[in-house]
Amino acid sequence: MIPPKFDYVKARSADEALAALAEHGEDAKLLAGGHSLIPLLKLRLSSPSVLIDIGEIADLSYINDGGTHIAIGAATTHRTVAHSELLRAQVPLLAHATGQVGDPQVRNRGTIGGSIAHGDPASDQPAVLVAIDAVLVARSATGSQREIPAGEFFRSFLETALAPDEMLVEIRVPKIPGAGWSFQKFNRRAQDWAIVGVAAVLDGTSAGIGLVNMGGTPVRAKATEEALAGGASPAEAAAHAADGTDPPSDLNADPDYRCHLARVLVGRALHEARS
Repeated sequence: MIPPKFDYVKARSADEALAALAEHGEDAKLLAGGHSLIPLLKLRLSSPSVLIDIGEIADLSYINDGGTHIAIGAATTHRTVAHSELLRAQVPLLAHATGQVGDPQVRNRGTIGGSIAHGDPASDQPAVLVAIDAVLVARSATGSQREIPAGEFFRSFLETALAPDEMLVEIRVPKIPGAGWSFQKFNRRAQDWAIVGVAAVLDGTSAGIGLVNMGGTPVRAKATEEALAGGASPAEAAAHAADGTDPPSDLNADPDYRCHLARVLVGRALHEARS
């Protein structure tokens, strides 16, 4: 299908992009890699009058050591995240999960910020960010900046906490170099969206478990986390992985099957994270 007509603005800096957002308001959409937005345009599920291209803004592409966290620019490509030695050493769960996104073409062009701002619960990285309590930084044209916990960023299906005049500029992920971790993903083909996925991190008695495609947003397996904190074995805790979730029904799976997959994959993730 052919997308609807739109005006195109090429932003050379974050300030230019934010100024364009402020000028056009809710009629504008940001374009980074385009893998999330272009399909929506073709299906006429989104019809912005202006596209603001931020794909080549150099000051939004970086991976820096922030002391207690790693700061990632929103326009950093998936490939850069997956191959970052700093992330592999300090937040290996995110680097590994990002290496499972799509295929090499998607990872070379797509950006971590674009994937997160899209807010799709079937995406891999949002569940990781929820599991590790990442912080997302949004900036507006007025220069104000907000730090939004990942658990509060995703509001509903394809809806985030970003205001119309705000842009996601940075992702801050806590360092977890000594923690056990695992990323499990069940799909039909390697490049497909996950039917169900699990991002788990274990640090002593503390556990963070994010679920992919088990609700309208990425969600935490809170019942499993609480069971582990109460002394349950990994197998006992995994049996509660789907508690409190609301998985979707589609051509790939119904809710019951997704609940089964969540329990199985969380069990595998906990076993791997503890080994």
